[in-house]
Amino acid sequence: MTTEYTFLKPPVKTDWNVLSLGAGVQSSCMALMAAKGEITPMPDFAIFADTQAEPQSVYDWMNWLRNELPFPVYTVTNGNLTDESLNVHTRQRDSRTGSGKIGDTYVNNVIPLFGILPSGKKTAAIGRKCTADYKIKPIHKFIKKECNIKRAQKEATVTEWIGISWDEMQRMKDSRVKWTQHRFPLIERRMTRSKCKEWMADNGYPEPPRSACYYCPFHNNEEWRRLRDEEPEYFKKALAFDKQIRQHYKDNNQTMKMEVYLHNSCKPLEEVDFDSEEDKGQLSWDFQSECEGMCGV
Repeated sequence: MTTEYTFLKPPVKTDWNVLSLGAGVQSSCMALMAAKGEITPMPDFAIFADTQAEPQSVYDWMNWLRNELPFPVYTVTNGNLTDESLNVHTRQRDSRTGSGKIGDTYVNNVIPLFGILPSGKKTAAIGRKCTADYKIKPIHKFIKKECNIKRAQKEATVTEWIGISWDEMQRMKDSRVKWTQHRFPLIERRMTRSKCKEWMADNGYPEPPRSACYYCPFHNNEEWRRLRDEEPEYFKKALAFDKQIRQHYKDNNQTMKMEVYLHNSCKPLEEVDFDSEEDKGQLSWDFQSECEGMCGV
């Protein structure tokens, strides 16, 4: 099938083609299509960024997928996301806003969370850095070394394939760095997530698991139910983490008074009825709201 490349900026030919492998449905389909020659040119390699917080099903899938691909698959990591989410920091200088003083303890807002303010108002997405620090940063660090990117390079010599599907095309973004450009092969083929599943079934491949940290607040109720029913060990770990991070913020975040939750209803996970419309909450997001386009694919 002949297609045109789809970029947000005009494409240029590059020396390297690198596939960003999230290990979910879309990126796995994209990788297997490349392996069968349905997307060209063949990637030089693929990269999986490990937050060290994925359920075992994702790691099992990655082990299977590596054996199916004719190009190398590298795993990179920037450390343990769970540990960093629970780290306590001490302020070394007064906050410019005047709300934080030297010696105050605080928590880095690494993952997105829902919260209830002292006023009782619900809020969402207090600052998050998980995608930038635990996906994009280690991937770019590896590419720069592997592809011999020069210091302050302004020429795009790397094309990075991103597994965003047609039904999530609003997540497309240009690269933030000048030495790489983004390509969206599934967008080129107008393939939705369901079409990716169909393609994999038609070609005799099993369906990949949902690729996400087991406690990710981007989960909708359907994904929480799946985790509860199919991976109960990790659902129990999510329940424990929900309690732990809420207590962690209470005990250590002296500059931000907010009760935090993983679920958009602002209820403890163990109290949420995942089959109820009432517990969908007033605040909502899903992976289509994860604008970097690096998670859930």
